[in-house]
Amino acid sequence: MQKPNRFLIETASLLVLCVLILAFVQVSQHVSPITRQVVAAAEKLIGLHFSDAERDSLLENVRDLVKSYQQIREHPLNNAVPPALQFNPVPVGKTFDTEQRPIRWGPAPEVKMPERFEDLAYYSVRQLAELIRTRQVTSTQLTRLYLDRLKKYDPKLKCVITLTEDLALEQARRADEEIAAGHYRGPLHGIPFGAKDLLAVAGYPTTWGAMPYRDQVIDETATVVKKLEEAGAVLVAKLSLGALAWGDVWFGGKTRNPWNLEQGS
Repeated sequence: MQKPNRFLIETASLLVLCVLILAFVQVSQHVSPITRQVVAAAEKLIGLHFSDAERDSLLENVRDLVKSYQQIREHPLNNAVPPALQFNPVPVGKTFDTEQRPIRWGPAPEVKMPERFEDLAYYSVRQLAELIRTRQVTSTQLTRLYLDRLKKYDPKLKCVITLTEDLALEQARRADEEIAAGHYRGPLHGIPFGAKDLLAVAGYPTTWGAMPYRDQVIDETATVVKKLEEAGAVLVAKLSLGALAWGDVWFGGKTRNPWNLEQGS
């Protein structure tokens, strides 16, 4: 078996060390000098240990690299720019079939309204779609039901970052008008939905659940949201996610499991 290249290992370790040191020295707007003590503190995080002589010998290179990292951070980079190393699942010499063929939906089973209107909250999308298609319920009625439930339960569940009520009611009204005029787009037409706040929606904050981005507004709409809206779906809320899509804690609290409030979700 070929032995690992010591130079590559040491170079990689040095780069990691520089990143950690940069985190240490940028805890405030004032950039602290990089000293032997700063290097020693960073070593503890990555499981390395250098002698004082080794720390002294690498200080110059570390300082130069940190300057480079600071210059990179000052360069504006749009969130949509992919990383330099990008996974491409398409095999070499192959392409995906991009032709959109007609979608043929099978016949839906007969669906009746429940005795209690509130029980619609437990119906599947397919059932709700059939109720809307057969005009037993309107999109506006469904949308108001879900908006009311979000307002009622969110104080406990912490599941909503932004309620898009005005947008939802406008989209629901438009869906009802189109369906009444005989223009039924398909099984998502008039169906309320929520989008994780990882997805941008023009005119609304896109926070990623993280405090530094609480007021961030990305002036475009994510493709997946566009496609849902083109199908006639109704956006009722931007829903919580752990900060930067990690875990269940965001800047508004901890999102709870509706079936067990002691558990995060």
